[in-house]
Amino acid sequence: MTKSVDLVFLWHMHQPDYRDYSTGDFVLPWTYLHAIKDYTDMAYHLERHPKVRAVVNFVPILLEQLDDYSDQFATGQLRDPLLRMLVHEDSSVLSVEQHKFILDACFRSNHTKMIAPYPAYKRLSELFSRLQADGEAALSYLSGQYMADLLTWYHLAWCGESVRREHTLVVRLMSKAEGFSLEERQQLLALIGDLISGIIPRYRKLAESGQIEISATPYYHPLAPLLIDFACAKQVMPDAPLPQAVRYPAGKIRVASHIDKAKQSHAVRFGKEPTGMWPAEGSISTSVLEVLAEEGCHWTASGEGVLVNSLRQTPSGVPDRPQYLYRPYRLEKGAEDLTCFFRDDHLSDLIGFEYSRWHGQDAARNFVEQIEAIAQSAPDGEIPVVSVILDGENAWEYYPYNGFYFLDELYIALETHPHIHTSTYSDYLKSSQTRPDSAKIHNLPDIVAGSWVYGDFSTWIGSKDKNRAWDLLCVAKQSYDMVMSSGRLSPAEQDAAERQLCSCESSDWFWWFGDYNPSHAVTSFDRLFRHNLTELYHLLKLSAPHNLSEPISRGSAGEAEAGGAMRRATE
Repeated sequence: MTKSVDLVFLWHMHQPDYRDYSTGDFVLPWTYLHAIKDYTDMAYHLERHPKVRAVVNFVPILLEQLDDYSDQFATGQLRDPLLRMLVHEDSSVLSVEQHKFILDACFRSNHTKMIAPYPAYKRLSELFSRLQADGEAALSYLSGQYMADLLTWYHLAWCGESVRREHTLVVRLMSKAEGFSLEERQQLLALIGDLISGIIPRYRKLAESGQIEISATPYYHPLAPLLIDFACAKQVMPDAPLPQAVRYPAGKIRVASHIDKAKQSHAVRFGKEPTGMWPAEGSISTSVLEVLAEEGCHWTASGEGVLVNSLRQTPSGVPDRPQYLYRPYRLEKGAEDLTCFFRDDHLSDLIGFEYSRWHGQDAARNFVEQIEAIAQSAPDGEIPVVSVILDGENAWEYYPYNGFYFLDELYIALETHPHIHTSTYSDYLKSSQTRPDSAKIHNLPDIVAGSWVYGDFSTWIGSKDKNRAWDLLCVAKQSYDMVMSSGRLSPAEQDAAERQLCSCESSDWFWWFGDYNPSHAVTSFDRLFRHNLTELYHLLKLSAPHNLSEPISRGSAGEAEAGGAMRRATE
């Protein structure tokens, strides 16, 4: 007998805050680039397949940046240096620093999928590579038209597949291939503005139709368990060294503040508060679940490894996978109204890392077959709920055509499948009230703290560089608490300092420290993190510690020269 299965996709949309609050400029362009490539495409696929349901998780700081870009286009005051370069009136008079900035930025794409398929863009890349071998002097021979064409192709390559299908301007410019005029670049800029301004309204419309549920993450994407207690990392990493600071000052209050701000942001942009939250990096602990419940959240989710580690602590241990993974859970005591779902790591990672090498139809068929197998292996009388959770933007640049054919084939297969029912977490919980035998919520005595990455926190704490970053933040937070309680700052000044602290508390800074990341990325994030801490001291009217002028990561050597070049190029 064929069994049914509930399938919940959670597409997580997140980019850290790339703004320099002291100038208002964006230091890195990834927010708007993912907007015109991935957020547009993901909405397009859902609009094309209205019977497919999903959860889309937006981190509020991403939405805030999208609003910032919309304001830039509305006012004509561009605060992103790469966009300013795209419509520079005379590319023949660019400075040496601006040349370097453009060349450094415009080849940072997946070469195989985003440069090589376009002969004109590939030719620009090959010319750069030949001249680069002869040193900086040779690069000075690249003309203003070369720079204009490179900037245009970089943005064309970052346009989503849906944009190419729906907007003749992109097709026309790609067909022209070279010699782009200022007017054409201005037209491309206007299209970018229209795409970005339409993202939040498109997803709100999908949510209002009932096709998707929009969830949130605590506002600035903080690593909530570590903000509350560094020692929780020891639950899975008993030998890991921790920061010198015993704990982050008043961390639980800070987590609650990020959650409250996220709820307010969600209500403004989508008309109501979120029912559920995907915590940053799927990181949870018993304390985090309690805070989420206290703040009125009804569901959350995490990684499979967290569930396995938690089940190991129970008397019965870890049963066979079909008998534990595809069920909702609640804590036995505390957070009783909060339901927790756990990610199928295998299926999620197939989409994130494996299927990009497959033919789209074959990958979609394989995915459906695996869902069918899960249904058949479920305990009798139980309808499994399968959680497929991954970033909604980062995987697609490794797919041909930005994953268009895979997602299209997958959604076609799912919307017509008689036994696989795509759903949202909120609707699943509502339906469980009328079918208690098939959607029973199981109890967990406790949660072993962890994240969706390896089930632990090794990506954010436990190494020399990561721990040093935490200690720098802890010292800054102590200064923040002292000044905020002194009454020395006006209400407006307090708001600015609070905002700056929130940005410094993002999990992304700690993720980027480590020699497993590209050195240029480590350098950029190292510099931006220390700049943000320095700006926090400035807003508190204090002198920043001298050690903030020193790179945290050994891989950031020479970052002063790179940072200076970037600053000069953006002026």
